[in-house]
Amino acid sequence: MEDVSVYHPSNLLYAQEPLSRYRQGGCHPVTLGDAFDDGRYTVLHKLGWGSYSTVWLARDKRGNRWVALKIMSAESTEKSREICNLLALSNSSQEGLAAHYIVQLLDEFTHDGPNGTHECLVFELLGPTVAFIVEEFHATSEKLEPEVILRMSGQLLQATAFIHGARLVHGDINSRNIAFTSGSLSRCASEESLFKIIGSPKIEPLARIDGAPLRPGLPKELVKAVEWDNWIDEDEENIRLLGFSQTFTQGAEPERIDQPSDLKAPETIFTDRFDYRLDLWRVGFAIYFFVFGVMPFQYTFGVDSDLVDQMINFVEDLPAEWE
Repeated sequence: MEDVSVYHPSNLLYAQEPLSRYRQGGCHPVTLGDAFDDGRYTVLHKLGWGSYSTVWLARDKRGNRWVALKIMSAESTEKSREICNLLALSNSSQEGLAAHYIVQLLDEFTHDGPNGTHECLVFELLGPTVAFIVEEFHATSEKLEPEVILRMSGQLLQATAFIHGARLVHGDINSRNIAFTSGSLSRCASEESLFKIIGSPKIEPLARIDGAPLRPGLPKELVKAVEWDNWIDEDEENIRLLGFSQTFTQGAEPERIDQPSDLKAPETIFTDRFDYRLDLWRVGFAIYFFVFGVMPFQYTFGVDSDLVDQMINFVEDLPAEWE
C-alpha cells in the first residue's frame, strides 16, 4: 500500500482510486487536458474508476462528440476479453448494440506511459449508474416511479435475452454495471454547458510534504470523479448494460466466477457448475433493487450457510439434490 502520510493532506487523497495502483503495470497517470491517440481524444473530467481501470470524460475531435475513455491498467487482461465479447455481440446484431440496451464500443487503441502500455477503450458517454441513482433515492426515503422501474426492468430483460441468444452469458449483471443513457449530455455544445450538468472538475495537486519530487508513474493532480448532483433525467433515459469482462460462451463455462458475496447464485454454493441461469438470478436481484433500494440478502456473517438460510426464508425450500 502507498504511504499517503508523506503527501500534503487532501480531501481527495482517500476518496479516489488508491495511489498504490499507480505503479509499473498499474494505472496510467492522467492530467486534465491530456490528449490520446495522436490528439484525437482530450480528457476533460473523471467519470470514475474500477479495479483495473480509470474512466474519463473526453472530447472526440474527429467524431465531434463526448465519449467515455476507459484506460486499463497495463497488466490487465480484461480489455481483450471485454472487446472480444462486445464484438461477438455486435456480430449478432444488425441494428447495433444500442437497440438491445447494451453499451456501444466506439473505438480502441493503446497508449504508452510511465507505468507501461495501456489498452484504451472508447465508449458512448453514459449518465450515472442505476446503483447511484437508486441509492440516492433510497437515502431520502424516495423511490423510482413505477413506470420507470417497469421500463428499466423490461430493457434489462431484453438485453439479457439478446446476450443469451448470442450464446453468451454476461456473468456480472448488477446495478453498478447498468447506467442511464445521457441524451442531455450528448446535446451539450460546449464544455461550459456540459459542466452545468455534471459539475466542473475538482482538482487538488499531489505533492510530498518534504518537497521531494513524486516517484515516477504518479499523477501530478488528484481529480474528483463526477458526482451527478444535477442529474434529473432518469424518467426520460434508457439504460445500458456494461461490464463485459466476465462474459463467457455458453457451454464453455469457466471453472469459477467472481461474485459479490451477497449476489452469489445458489448453484455456485452447492455445486461446481453454473450456466446462463446465473444471469437470470442476477437480473432478479437487480429488479428487486430497482423497486426497494436494497438487496434481498445480506452476507452479514461471512458464511454461505447464513446466505442460504435467507434464500430459503425468501423463496422456498432447496431443491432435493441440494438438501
